[in-house]
Order: sequence, then C-alpha cells, then structure tokens
Amino acid sequence: MCGITGWVDFERDLWHERRITAVMTGTMACRGPDAEGIWTGRHASLGHRRLSVIDLKGGRQPMTARAADGREIACLTYSGEVYNFRELRVELESRGHAFRTRSDTEVVLHGWLEWGEGVAERLNGMFAFAVWDSRDEELLLVRDRMGVKPLYYFPTASGVLFGSEPKAILAHPDVPRRVTADGLREILELVKTPEQGVFAGMYEVRPGQVVRVTRRGLTKRRYWSLEAREHIDDLPTTIGTVRELLQDIVERQLVSDVPLCTLLSGGLDSSVITALAAKGLAARGDEPVRSFSVDFDTHGREHVADYLRGTADAPFVRDMVQHVGANHQEILLDSAEMADPELRAKVLRAVDLPPTYWGDMWPSLYRLFQSVRHQSTVALSGEAADEIFGGYRWFFDSEAVRGEGFPWLASASRAFFDGRSLLAPGLIQRLGLDDFLRDSFSQAMREVPVLPGESVVDRQMRRVSHVHLTRFVQTLLDRKDRMSMAVGLEVRVPFCDHRLVDYLFNVPWEMKAFDGQEKSLLRAATADHLPESVVRRVKSPYPTTQDPVYERRLRAALGEVLADKDSPVLPLIDRPAALRLLASDVGYISSQQRRTGLELALNLNSWLSTYAVTLDL
Repeated sequence: MCGITGWVDFERDLWHERRITAVMTGTMACRGPDAEGIWTGRHASLGHRRLSVIDLKGGRQPMTARAADGREIACLTYSGEVYNFRELRVELESRGHAFRTRSDTEVVLHGWLEWGEGVAERLNGMFAFAVWDSRDEELLLVRDRMGVKPLYYFPTASGVLFGSEPKAILAHPDVPRRVTADGLREILELVKTPEQGVFAGMYEVRPGQVVRVTRRGLTKRRYWSLEAREHIDDLPTTIGTVRELLQDIVERQLVSDVPLCTLLSGGLDSSVITALAAKGLAARGDEPVRSFSVDFDTHGREHVADYLRGTADAPFVRDMVQHVGANHQEILLDSAEMADPELRAKVLRAVDLPPTYWGDMWPSLYRLFQSVRHQSTVALSGEAADEIFGGYRWFFDSEAVRGEGFPWLASASRAFFDGRSLLAPGLIQRLGLDDFLRDSFSQAMREVPVLPGESVVDRQMRRVSHVHLTRFVQTLLDRKDRMSMAVGLEVRVPFCDHRLVDYLFNVPWEMKAFDGQEKSLLRAATADHLPESVVRRVKSPYPTTQDPVYERRLRAALGEVLADKDSPVLPLIDRPAALRLLASDVGYISSQQRRTGLELALNLNSWLSTYAVTLDL
C-alpha cells in the first residue's frame, strides 16, 4: 500500500519542475513511510511513497519499462494489492515477459505492456495507479472496481495533476483551495456523488473507471459496473457458492511479507474474516491469527442500546477469540482524548476535508490503527458485508426501502447522520440541501440496472443494494483508508472482492433474508466456523463512546469558537441554537445523535482555518 502522485503538462518541460513533484510526493509520507521515489520526463513527472508489503527489497517505484534497445517506454506509480498477481505473472511469462522482482507492481506494469488499459479487467484486488506512456505521450489513471483505494485528479489547461489524496494536488502552486456550493453540499450531507472531488476543479476517479489524458484532452471509460442478471442457483447452491468464494478470497488476501492481523468486533462480518484467516494460516502451518478489537475504558456507565447498537462488542469478541484460538489484544481508548484538539487535527490532516459524520469514530479509528501498526503492517477488515448481504436495519424498514430518498436518511436513522441542527437557516436555504438530496437520489436511481420481469420487492431491494454499493460504502471505505494510511497500516477488505459483489447483487431478496434475519446467506455459509453467540448476534456497528465527558469537551471547544469573533465557521452556524445547546444538560449518556451537529460545527471551523479554504457560495 502506498501513496501516488504526479502531473502531466504538454506545454512545460518538467525536467525543471522536479521540486514541485517532490513537494507533492512528500505530502503522503504517512501513506508510504518506507521509501520515496520520483521519476521525471519532459512532459510527465510521477511520485511515489512506499509502504513495503510484498517483495520488500524489490518493487521500488516509480517503476519503468524499457524497449529492447534500452529506451524507457513507460513509467508506473501504483498503490494497492493485486491478489491474483502470481497467476498473471505465469501467464505473462508464457507470453515472453521477463521479471526482475517478485512484486505485484511489476506484474501490473507488464500487464499494461501486454494488454494496455485492458489490464484493469484482469486484476483482482484493491488498487489505484497511473501509467505514463512515453511513446504516445499519454497518461492512464486506473482505480479498482469498488473504490477501495482513492485516486483524485485536477485537469489543467495543458494537462492534469493527480494524487491518492487531495493534499497531493493541493500542494501544487497552481491549485486554489476553493470550495463552491456544490462541494459544500457534499460535505454537509452524507451523500457521496461519484467523481465529485469537493474542491473546485478536482475530481475523483470513479470506482471501476479508467481516465486517459492525451494532448487531445481527457476521456473516461467505465471498465466495470454492477449488472442485473437472472440468478439461477437454488438456495443450497447459493450458500455453497458464497462459502467457496469467501474461502478463496480470504486465502488470497493472506499473502504478505510483513506481519498480518484481523480487526475483530465480535460481529458477524469481522468474525467470519477472522475465522477464515485462522483456518488459512493454520493450513499453512503459520502462527495463530493475530486480532485486535477496540472499546472505551468507560462509557460513563454500562452500554445503553440505541437504534443502531443493541449490544456491546466485548463479550462476543471474547467468545470468538476463544473459539479460533486467536492471539488477541483489546485496545482501550480514553473517551476524553477523542475530543483532544491535537488528535482531531491529525484526523483532519489525514482526510483533507472536515469529518462531518461518524463523530468520534474518526479519532478512535486513528488511535486503534496506530496501536495495531506497532505490531502489524497489514489488517483484514469486514467492511461492505452489510451492503452486499443486506445487514443494515433500514434494509428491513418499509419506509426506507420504498421511499424516494437515501435509505440511511429515512426517519428512523436520519438523526445519526443529520448535522443541520447548528447550521444557519439561511445557509441551508441558500444551498438548497433538500433539493440536493432529491436530485442526488434521482441520479443514483437512474444508474440502477433493470432486470426485466423482476418482482416489485426484488426491484426495490436492487435499488437499495445499488445505492449502498455506489454511495454509502464509499464513505466507509474512505474513512478506513484515510485513518489507516495516516499511520502506515494497510487494511484489506475481503468483502469488496468484485466476484462476491457481482454474485450477491443478483441474489433475490428472499434468499438474502431467507430466515427473516439480516445477512442470512452469510450466516448460513459460515455458521460452522463461528461460536453460537456470534451466529445469533444482531448487527451492531463500530462502537462510539457514550461517556458524557466526550460531549462536555466538545461543548467547551464550541464555547471557545463562539467567543472568538474571527472563527471562520461563525457565518455558517446558528449562534442562538449553539448557545441553547451549550446551556442544555449533557445527562448521564452522551448520544451520537445529539453530538452530530456539534462535531460538524467544530470540524468545519478547524478545516476552514487549517486549510485556508475560500468558500465561493
């Protein structure tokens, strides 16, 4: 896992601009703490920061390819992991390619030499890369099918800038830190519009997309998207297929030349990954699987259930650890520290945008990954299982399923994601946030593929599944990527394997929920690997603190913002509402719903001041 960046300018000689590339590359030192490399040609300059995972001595980047006469013909800067690189290497060797390293990077480069941009369809993994073709003077940007690895670009009058994160592009002196109304809407609502980069003029390569830049301009092509097909397998066959796919996926993702672990919450998803990893490692004669969980040293009092979280994680983690014999460590966090300005500043610098939702989950993930990184370089995680198997409570909420809005923003769950409580009413009206949500949802629905003859229920659930796989899961993958790479930890997500996603997207809902529970198929396919308590546990998301000390710290910080007449967020918030909040009682339990507006206001203020952003509304 690494950080990539670079730029192309067909009107400038970039041999003399290497310093700028060095600055852009340096912004991603956390993503790649092990090595740095820069390659510069006349009209292209590529940078790379490396986190060494496979072939530690080889695989240095940017990596070049030469013709038989010794001329450099291509240069690759690549981030990610390709899990089928060994099979591809054998195929390429049979076609006459010779390799100097054991790395998947070199396989990607030779794959491009053999198949051009068609190499993307052959890769199984998570990746984002750029290839400069010196012969034709063109740049290719490629992103994996599910968007696990990020990739942004900024078209210019004579070329393009690109980077794994916005910070790499913003480091270029010609890029303004400007955000328009379109970008601010993306920040304020839990809606991730494909290709929207928030900063004016910046875009994100869409998952499953190839972007080509030549002297003639920029073109885009989708090489993968979800397709509607008839599911012909019966229930036993479907369960068996899911089981076989998961076993193969996890086995592939155990490949690593550095210490590897799993992230274990005691929920179904992470427990399945941990169990299959334990089985795979045991079959190879390796040491027991290492796992990590997270909790808060105090919640103020015992865990209190809410709409999303019915049970605490710890008892189920213990059952799972005992069941598979994991070498486990529980990471205990200090709730008060989650509001620490220095920690929250580190989160902001990692994200480049105000982390407006998920609250204390951002700093807690940062601290969790920081602790994990002391012992492991690679971790397997359970993201995306809820999206592909149907795990969220709103999948079973008729209002959310049948409504004309994003399911996670339906009435039962919206309070967890609604940060408007402290926003100035005039700002809400000027941005037209309600219209934005309606338009965004309509756009998402137009992308849903249609299967002729499908039942009304399956058509509705296909819409729900599609919008989660193309919008909602992207927010989770972004959060996991930024917080893990901020401390140099590679997190792999087996449930994002495109073979599993493709297959399950077309499984009828009556099969996905055949026993009336969420994720019925996943339970049926893996129950024999798990303790009974985990099999029966109802979905409970990543933990958030309930300790009132966290909210008190946030309130104190908001009081300081309100007292400073130069606070940049003041024109955006409702001061009377903020004062009413500060005067109200915290209570014995701090709820995620009540804190959302508070966290949004504070994070906006920090972002505007730290990044010197110009709002052009």
